[in-house]
Amino acid sequence: MSNFIAAALDFISNGLTHATGWHIFAYTMIVTHITIASVTIFLHRCQAHRALDLHAIPSHFFRFWLWLTTGQVTKEWASIHRKHHAKCETEEDPHSPVTRGIKTVFWQGAELYRAESKNKETMIKYGHGTPDDWIERNLYTRFSWQGVALMLVINFLLFGAIGITVWAIQMMWIPVNAAGIINGIGHYWGYRNYDCADASTNILPIGIFIGGEELHNNHHTFGTSAKFSTKWYEFDIGWVYIQIMQSVGLAKVKKVAPEPKLLSGKTVVDQVTLQSVIANRYEVMAKYTKSLKKMWQVEVAHLREKAKLEDAFLASSKKLLQCEPGRLQAVDVQQLKELFAHSKALKTMHEMRVELNTIWDRSSDTREQLVQKLQDWCLRAEESGIQALQEFSFRLRSYA
Repeated sequence: MSNFIAAALDFISNGLTHATGWHIFAYTMIVTHITIASVTIFLHRCQAHRALDLHAIPSHFFRFWLWLTTGQVTKEWASIHRKHHAKCETEEDPHSPVTRGIKTVFWQGAELYRAESKNKETMIKYGHGTPDDWIERNLYTRFSWQGVALMLVINFLLFGAIGITVWAIQMMWIPVNAAGIINGIGHYWGYRNYDCADASTNILPIGIFIGGEELHNNHHTFGTSAKFSTKWYEFDIGWVYIQIMQSVGLAKVKKVAPEPKLLSGKTVVDQVTLQSVIANRYEVMAKYTKSLKKMWQVEVAHLREKAKLEDAFLASSKKLLQCEPGRLQAVDVQQLKELFAHSKALKTMHEMRVELNTIWDRSSDTREQLVQKLQDWCLRAEESGIQALQEFSFRLRSYA
């Protein structure tokens, strides 16, 4: 009897594996990373955005793994995320910190997800194309909580009582990282490569910890791209996994963000230039923002010393200059008017930016008319006498 009790206590303490603390830590890091990889590759890039197609082998593995470690239903996840993009930063956005507050989204993101998953209208409108086979209907959707219960049993058998803690970490991994960090901080704090219509940000340039999802501004700018990194210093580990799977025939990438091709010596603005500029408009405007920053450095001393503008006013004005003009409020426009009264160069660059935006907003114009507008824009930019604007125009002509 005493031997049985001792064996039972040993099992409770060490499980079947008698793993060391470092072994348990490594296991926890590996399984949670597989979970986040499953979310970003399968749920996000494949199912929600159709950026790639997956072979049946990884597709079924990801579905099974997510059932074990999250209990998430593919249709629910994809529907809620598609609605997030369609209604981003509005009252209808299921989890926007802009409308709901950062504390609510960070700490109660999982609750917001569960509440929206019960919205039948969201499921019907945004849930098209997700798995609807026998195993989805009769196991993954019907018995969604049993998967995580099975994971609890597996962890307990492997490691004993400490396995319950491992399981708890697994259960917290997606609510904290996806619901809290990506949906919360990813729309609240960070850097922006592109001034897209929402408040999305890149949290870190190293997209490893959350599978590449940290590059959230890039993703919202190019929603259907299978690759989230766009700058040389950014690394998207989810994209690395996709490339590996594609190399062995387990995945097929359907779309990535466009990369501009510049032709040295090209000076003629033609339909090819127009097509390339429109296709790469986010990159074009990011470059224009850099030109504005360059012009700001030239003007700021004059604005501070001769115009006697206060530092607080200058700091906020600099941010407003970098914003998409269509997102400026009436009070912002008034502040910029005050700034432009002291800087004709900044006024010109702001007005030229607004005009450049209209080139891809004018859907009623013919291609010939749009080419003519772009030609005129480049000519006026080069005749402006503003070096930053001239350099930008010369670069714009080289798009091919």
